[in-house]
Amino acid sequence: MARRCEITGKGPLTGYHVSHAHNRTKRRQLPNLRTIRITLEDGTRKKIRVAASTLRTLRKKGLLS
Repeated sequence: MARRCEITGKGPLTGYHVSHAHNRTKRRQLPNLRTIRITLEDGTRKKIRVAASTLRTLRKKGLLS
């Protein structure tokens, strides 16, 4: 399963771990995903994976309780 927000499409970023001696090794920064249950318009419930930042925005806009 892809590590991707199903609403905004945020996914992993890549970069480097940089040591004090400036040795660089590849790293991945993964999004902070949360699994939530939403109720669709037809009354069914579905689980989706959303980034925590998206969840905060949805709650601020009043789209989620």
